[in-house]
This record gives sequence, C-alpha cells and structure tokens, in this order.
Amino acid sequence: MEIIKIEELTFKYLLKDKPALVDINLSIKSGDFVLICGKSGCGKSTLLKHLKPTLIPHGDRKGAVFYKGKRIEDISERKAAEELGYVYQNPENQLVTDKVWHELAFGLENLGYDNDAIRVRVSEMASYFGIEKWFYKDVTELSGGEKQTLNLASVMAMNPRVLILDEPTSQLDPIAANEFLDTIEKINKDLGVTVILTEHRLDKVFSMADKVLVMEKGKVITYDKPKNIGAFLKKSENDMFLSLPTATKIYAEVVNDLDCPITLRDGRRWLQKLLKDNERVITEIEAEDKIFDEKIIEIREVWFKYDKHSENVVKDFSLTVHKGEFYSILGGNGTGKTTSLNLISGINKPYRGKVYIKGKDVKKYSSNELFNKNLGVLPQNPQTIFVKNTVREDLMEILFDVNIKEEEKERKLSKISQVVEINDILDMHPYDLSGGEAQKAALAKVLMLEPEILLLDEPTKALDNHYKEKFGEILKRLQCQGKTIIMVTHDLEFAAEYSDTCGMFFDGNIVTSGVPKKFFSENNFYTTSANKISRYVFKGAVTCKDVISLCRKNL
Repeated sequence: MEIIKIEELTFKYLLKDKPALVDINLSIKSGDFVLICGKSGCGKSTLLKHLKPTLIPHGDRKGAVFYKGKRIEDISERKAAEELGYVYQNPENQLVTDKVWHELAFGLENLGYDNDAIRVRVSEMASYFGIEKWFYKDVTELSGGEKQTLNLASVMAMNPRVLILDEPTSQLDPIAANEFLDTIEKINKDLGVTVILTEHRLDKVFSMADKVLVMEKGKVITYDKPKNIGAFLKKSENDMFLSLPTATKIYAEVVNDLDCPITLRDGRRWLQKLLKDNERVITEIEAEDKIFDEKIIEIREVWFKYDKHSENVVKDFSLTVHKGEFYSILGGNGTGKTTSLNLISGINKPYRGKVYIKGKDVKKYSSNELFNKNLGVLPQNPQTIFVKNTVREDLMEILFDVNIKEEEKERKLSKISQVVEINDILDMHPYDLSGGEAQKAALAKVLMLEPEILLLDEPTKALDNHYKEKFGEILKRLQCQGKTIIMVTHDLEFAAEYSDTCGMFFDGNIVTSGVPKKFFSENNFYTTSANKISRYVFKGAVTCKDVISLCRKNL
C-alpha cells in the first residue's frame, strides 16, 4: 500500500533564483526503507521537510505531497505529530527538556495522554532502547550517541507510521553510528515502520534500504534497488559514485566479471574469489613515516575539568605536533576530543600542565595575537561563527580590523570563495545553508585570516564524498604552504586518506598514535571499511586506493 506520494513537487526558497526541488515524483510503500543520498545542497533536507507539515519551508511551491491519499498540509496537527516522526541531524536541536524521562514523556504529554498511558509507553521505550541506566540523568550529561538515541526513542513513543531521519549519525562516532543504524533497521523490520533516511555514510545503510533515491541539483536522477544504483552511477560517470559503499567502489575500479558486492561481507567474499587463482606478488603497502623537525604545538601533562566538583575530562594529556603536520584525533563521543582542541585554542584553561604554541605559553598570547595569522578554529557547529545576514558580509566582517585596502579584502574574498567553492551561496543567509554548505562557508571564514595552524572539529560532517575529496585536496595544499592541521573527527576514511598521524583519544588522553596505515591496521573495530574488507588478504591497505592498487598488481 502506498503511504507517501509526491507529484511534480517544485520548490524555490524566497529570494533564491534557482529552485531547491524540481519536478519531484516519488511513491513510497508502507513499510519500505528508503535511502536518499546526494551531494551537499542537492535538496535532500528540503525534500524531507516537505514530508512533515510543521517543517515545510516558506517559498514558492508547486505540486503536491500526499500521506495516505490525503494532501499532507490537510492532515490534522495531532495526526502529523503522532504518525510522522522526524529526527534531526543535530541531536542538540531536538532536546526540549532537562531530564531523560521527561524528554520521553514530553510529546505524549502535549498530545493529552493520561499518566497511566504515558508511564506504559515511556517504560516500554526505555526498555527497548536500553535507556534504563540513564533514565534519571540530565540530558546535558549524555554523550552524542545517547542524545540521538533519546531523540529517536521520544519520537517512537508516539507510535509513528513513518520515521523521517535527516543524517542522524553525522554527530556520532563510527561505533555509535552503527548501533544507531542497527536500531533503525530493527524498527523497520520488527514494527513495519516506514523509514525515509538521508545519510552520507553509506557502507552500512546502503544494504538496509529497499530502494535508494539519488538527487542532484534538486532533481531525482535515479530511484531503484541498491544493487542497481552502482552500475547506473558508474555508467553515467556521476560524481555520486564516490559516495557508494566501499566494496562497490573497489569492485568498479578493478576489471572483473563477478557479482557486484554491496556489504563489507560481500566485499571480503568478492576479494577472495577475485584472487583465488592468482599468485599474490605484492600483498603489503608499507607505512611511510614523514619526518618533521620543528615543534609548533606542545601539550605537557595537562589536566582539565569543567568545574571543581566534576570529574576530569582531560587527564595527564601530552601531545606534540610539528610544523606542517596533519594530525587527526579520533575516538568515541564524550571522550574529551573537543575539550582537548579547546585547550590548544585557549578556550579551556587547564588547572595543571602547560600548552605551548610556537614555544610560547598559550596564556601569554593576547586574543588578537593568537587568532591573527596564528590559530584558525573551525568549531563543531559552524553556525556559531556566523554573525551577519549573508555569507559575503560574514567573510568581510572578519577582516574588519585588518589594516588592508578594501580592494585587497575583495580579492581575498574572491580567491577563498573560489577555493572553497562557495560562490553560489555568498548572498545567502548563513542559517539558510545546508549542513555541508555551512561547513564550507565556515572554513572560508576561518581561512580569511590566513592562520598558520588550523584546528578543525568534525570538518567533514554533512559533506558528501565528492566534496570531501576536494576538501582533502584543499587541506593538502594548505599543508604544502607550511600550515599545520589538527583535526578531531569521526570520519575514519578521511583521516586514513589525508592524515600524517592519527591518535586515539580515550578516557581523557591519547592512548596510541601512528601513521594511518599502521594505526588502522592494528585496530579491529576502529578501522576503515577498506581495511575490514582486505585485512586477511593484504597488509597495510586502509583506503580504497590501497586495495584497488594491490588488486590490480596481483591480477
């Protein structure tokens, strides 16, 4: 039975020249799992918002969206609240109360359920989602993964028929993301809830979907079963091919006539079959250690906690980063990664230990001295650095106190806008940007002051793989200019591809570090998809390029 139908939907935001959605036609059956993917800014989030009446954006709209045969804007508020569940990209944006138990009950209270019914629903959700241990906690005490699980449980407490999720794992570490997606699959299969999901991490979720919708520039370019998507994108030479599951990407770049793999398990079996009758000439990619001389950041035995009665977040933390090095800090949600980045920038002050930048205690820098051509900070939430009504005004604002001519400021704006590819969004309000567009605009603002050291907190979240590749190239060019990069990230594939050094942050400290090929090869769970596919066949292969190269050399 058809539960959602979209007919010739075209939508244009106010004051925008180009439409965000163009002639969308779509039919989704009850109980289906539909994955929507596409480049940042292609219209995914805009499309999802049209499936929830209270979120439909203002603008010029043509066409229609139907829910159970009725125009979606005509269904009652109560029915929309109960039957159309929506989970946001940022878990912080959805939490409305102070306690976990109250968050679970909040939606039911607003719908007028009596206390007995609320108690039954809340207890069931707490048990189903494993929330019992933190049921009475303040929501501020939860990790990112716990907050997103709580948001999902709060939505599911209302017994929705459709569950809409907008990149729900973008803030989660890889292990928490996998657990969250397992729960979504369980809800779909066990309860028959229709799932409509946008996601950039496709390795796990791609095989869960019944159908995959690929969007480009507001249009649907294909809507098909997962097994047919890879062949279509490869044949049409579409950039979205870069976002496909790792096993599919490797398969497509190696000459063979075997069945196309989608999952990691499929990928391992495909690799075994591919090389079954071949004598393996080269089975290892050597890890290359870059030699760096000059120390630019030193953290010596630092301890930090947010108030004197709380537990230590950073414990006896020491770190040395050299000039021109790209250092990635990895680890689970809530381990202290962002806190450590804030210690380097001086936002957090240690109560014991020292932080040195270019040999000078960070406490002895004035704010103007520290952030003008020394440090550039890209925060986890890029919108926190926007203060003006357009991206253009925001970029120019950061040069307000810089003593250069207006013509030079304009040239700098033009150059950086071109490098970061934001020319088409310069006149947009920063809060109207998609997640990926906001990341790009924020990076451009950071680069306007030509910092020597870049501190990046989750810079690739909400970016599609096509732009991630360009973003990585931008960072590599900055490295070649002598800039130092310290990145906190959950994006293992990106860290493996572009970092010089990776460090695992756990329990307030770096517990191990090394070059990516060695670092990821020694981990079982905290490793890349390419390594999970190839680790029993090849050594040191941690990226798609590594595996593809070794396959070609051994055929």
